Amino acid sequence: MSNDKIANVALGNGGPLVGVQGLGCMGMSFAYGPTTDEGEARATLERALELGVTLYDTADMYGLGENEKFISPFIRANRENVVLATKFAIAPDPEDPTNTSKRTIRNDRAYIRQAVEGSLKRLGVDEIDLYYMHRRNPEVPLEESVGTMAELVAEGKVKHLGLSEVTGSELREAQAIHPIAAVQSEWSLFSRDIEKSVVPTAKELGVALVPYSPLGRGFLTGAFVNADKELSSDDWRRTQPRFTGDNAEANAALLEPLRTIAEARGLTPAQVALAWVQQRAQVHGLTVVPIPGTRRRSRLEENLGATRVELGAEELAALEPIAGKVSGGRYADMSFTSADRE
Repeated sequence: MSNDKIANVALGNGGPLVGVQGLGCMGMSFAYGPTTDEGEARATLERALELGVTLYDTADMYGLGENEKFISPFIRANRENVVLATKFAIAPDPEDPTNTSKRTIRNDRAYIRQAVEGSLKRLGVDEIDLYYMHRRNPEVPLEESVGTMAELVAEGKVKHLGLSEVTGSELREAQAIHPIAAVQSEWSLFSRDIEKSVVPTAKELGVALVPYSPLGRGFLTGAFVNADKELSSDDWRRTQPRFTGDNAEANAALLEPLRTIAEARGLTPAQVALAWVQQRAQVHGLTVVPIPGTRRRSRLEENLGATRVELGAEELAALEPIAGKVSGGRYADMSFTSADRE
C-alpha cells in the first residue's frame, strides 16, 4: 500500500475526527492464541498511524488490563494524534479473575468510578477520548450508568461517551441523558442483527457505528475454516458456535461469492468483506468506522486497502443473502448482546 493516508470522518455529531477505519488492539495481547510478536505488534501500531488510522480500541477486560498496558507507550508517545477508546463493564471475579464463566456485567456507579481510574492508570493518560460501556446490564438504570459516565466528562476524565451492544431503544434513552458519540456492535457479512433497530436509531440521532469483528474474527478472510481443528487450545474462537463442528463447514461454504468477487477484482476476501462494511455508511446514511484487529503490518495495509474499494450493485446483491444463512450464534451465550434484548 502507498503512504497515502486514509480519509477522515467525524465520529458522530460532536465527536472527534478519526480515520475511516480504526484499529482493534485486543488480539495483540489477548484472546487469539499465543502471545504475539511484540515487536511486530508495536510496529503495526506505528504503521497504522502513518497511514491515517487514528482510532485505537482496547478495553479493561482484555487480558485483565494487560492490553491497555501494552498500547500505553504508543498512546502516550502520540497523544495529540490519536483517539483512544477503551471500555468498562465486564468485571472479573475478584477471587478467580481468569475464570471467564464467573465474569459479571457491572454498570453501577461505584464500579464505573473504579474502572475509569484503573484504565487511566494503566494507559498512563489523564483523559480517555472515547469511553464505552462495554456491555449493558438491564438491571441498572441508564440514568445511573450513563449519568455516571456523564459525570466523568464533566470532570475531564473522559471526552466522549460510547455504548456497546445496546438496542435502539437503549441508545435513544441514553442519548437523552448525555450525547453519545458512537455505538460499537458486531457488524459484518455474517452478523447483521443491529440493522433491525440500532442502525436506524443511530442514523436518526447522529451517532456513529463502530463495527467490531468486521472480518468475522478472521473467518471471512479464510484464515481458518474449523476452529477446533486449526486454532490453538487457548484461542477464544474455539468457544464460538459459528466456527466449530458442522456449523463451521456450512458457514465456510457461504463464502464462495466473497471469494469469487475478490478473484475477479484482484482483491483479497478480507478487502471485499471490509469494503462491504465500509459501504454501510452510504447504504444506511450514517458514519461507519470499522475496527478490524491485526497483529501484523501486512494485514493492516491489506485491510486499509478496503477503504478505497467500492462494490457494485451486482456484487452487493451477491453478498446480500449470506448473513441470513449463517449457522450458529455470534456467541455461545447471547444473553449479553443487544440481539437478545430486541
